[in-house]
Amino acid sequence: MAIEKMKLVRTYGLIDHLDEFIRSCCLSGDFHPENAMDYISDSLGYVPLNEENPYSSSIQKIEEIASIAGVTLKDTFKGDEIIFDADEIEYIDTLKEKLSESFRKRTEISDKLAEVESSAEQFNHFIGIDVPIEELLSCEFLKVRFGSIPKDCYPKLKAYENNNLFVFLESSVDEKSHWGIYSAPRTEIDEVDRIFASLYFDRIRIPFSTGTPKEILAKLNKEKKELTSQLAEIDKQISDFWAENSEHCEQVHAYLEVASLAFDLRRYAAKDSGSDNFIYVGWVPKSSYKWFKQQIKNIDGVSFEEADPEDEKRNSPPVKLRNKKPFRPFEMFVEMYGLPSYGGVDITPFVAITYSLLFGIMFADVGQGLVLAIGGYLVYRLKGTKLAKILVPCGMSSAFFGLIFGSVFGYEELLDPLYHAIGLSGKPLSVMDSINTVLLLAIGIGVALVIISMCLNIFCSLKNKKIGEALFSTNGVVGVILYATLVCAVVGFMSGKTILPTGIVVIVAVVCILLLYFQEILIGMVDKKENYLPEKWSDYIMQNFFEVIEYILTYFSNTVSFLRVGAFVLVHAGMMMVFSSLAGDEYSVGGIISMIFGNVIVIALEGLLTGIQVLRLEFYEMFSRFYAGDGKPFNGVGMRKNKGVFSGIKNVFKSSKNEDKENVIITVKK
Repeated sequence: MAIEKMKLVRTYGLIDHLDEFIRSCCLSGDFHPENAMDYISDSLGYVPLNEENPYSSSIQKIEEIASIAGVTLKDTFKGDEIIFDADEIEYIDTLKEKLSESFRKRTEISDKLAEVESSAEQFNHFIGIDVPIEELLSCEFLKVRFGSIPKDCYPKLKAYENNNLFVFLESSVDEKSHWGIYSAPRTEIDEVDRIFASLYFDRIRIPFSTGTPKEILAKLNKEKKELTSQLAEIDKQISDFWAENSEHCEQVHAYLEVASLAFDLRRYAAKDSGSDNFIYVGWVPKSSYKWFKQQIKNIDGVSFEEADPEDEKRNSPPVKLRNKKPFRPFEMFVEMYGLPSYGGVDITPFVAITYSLLFGIMFADVGQGLVLAIGGYLVYRLKGTKLAKILVPCGMSSAFFGLIFGSVFGYEELLDPLYHAIGLSGKPLSVMDSINTVLLLAIGIGVALVIISMCLNIFCSLKNKKIGEALFSTNGVVGVILYATLVCAVVGFMSGKTILPTGIVVIVAVVCILLLYFQEILIGMVDKKENYLPEKWSDYIMQNFFEVIEYILTYFSNTVSFLRVGAFVLVHAGMMMVFSSLAGDEYSVGGIISMIFGNVIVIALEGLLTGIQVLRLEFYEMFSRFYAGDGKPFNGVGMRKNKGVFSGIKNVFKSSKNEDKENVIITVKK
């Protein structure tokens, strides 16, 4: 439950050994590379390495080949040795060329097939016309239009029965339209076109063909069958061709991905402009330092020096969290807000405990909690979803508080025999009968968590040697005393009982408010900051007057915000009560179905809302009091699935490069 300790490592050597160093030491996931130029003086004459990745083009070609074949690459390591050289590059180019030619032919056939299908669909509407198309289209004195009239407009055509300007011949009818042709003298066609436009006639332009529509349709269907057969044959050729070459392509792609990843890490290095020496800088977790040291010793011509983070003043170390298994899933929430600074406090255990407890209280039900826990576990095991793993402790917490509130899938009496067996008259806390108690307990939880958050701020400030912050800030000792005093005053006023004498409350509050009023000056004096005195006292007095009011209002709003804990307890019980009322007889078939439906709705909807609201309480009411979240994440480079690199590969890479960058040789061994 801490932040991993780091070692700063500076590696020196000849540029020819850089690739061997990277592959031996930097691909395990335990090395965080830094830009070497940020760690050395400009006067030393080093320049950054700006090189074009020689593997990118080959990777892109293989991915294009897979795209043409319509498959997804499976980067599976077989453990065989492979040499990637100029012949391999030529093989990939030839493979792409052959597949590209097949793909071009396939595209041509697909386009032709789409054209034939479109023509067939058009002619299918006119098979009722037993006249050759070429005769209709070649009339000397008549113009012919093909198309359709909407069904609701077709009756209006009868109004033109006595019109001798045109003739409409219906060929077919579908759900929406009447299909057919109209003809008119060439001299009157414009007038007739306007008439049919008013009837929303949808004209289509059919391709020129010979024969009747029925004969043309038969030809098109025959051509369609031939094209479909050709398309299937080309698809089979592409599929067979890929099956023949897929294993080798996937192997090469897997190796190139690793080689490309390793080559990309060269950009972090700095090269001596006057020689062939390089410097490589990075951070190594202390737990992996022994392994790293041994790896470097195995590389000839490479040396290194180590340093502690305290010795590096200009750059802060990256942060890598190290928590016990139960707390580890909640690192996601910490990372979402921001990692702690190096040397700070890892708050993951605090988040895990408070989040699980608040979620359990707000979503208290034995059955629903167990469903969440089991469901979360299964989703995590099957899908690997990080968020699902958080549901396991949250669900267990819900089940625990469900025992206290006496609810099992909304049934409030199922646990009564258990309570009677252990000597209780009933459930420990009946939610709907103790509304005021629930809300007061929610406020009490809020007060406790706010004070704990302020104490954490004091601890963090003392750890970072900020004594003034720990003493005089709004979340320091003065803030805790003022907040606790105000809480005692409010509790005494509401209950009618004197917790602290009024005089003491007034004196303590006034002193604390004055200290907060001048906190910037006091913190500056204690922590020996520069320029802590205000430039203009008038502005300082006015500004701090409103800031003190804001501090007190913030204390109040943060505390009241925890009322949502009690509100969700009541909402959860109320929703299940509604579904229970709708079910009627809860133990009948219909009642059980209704309750199942209600539980599904509550688990899905209220479970989501509860998770969001608890996270809001964590971030806004607690984190904001003591946590900055300004740490830099540790980004160790390794072979991860999300990098497109096959997982599980643990091998030693050795490479040699010829002067010609197009002839790169990589030997990969398991």
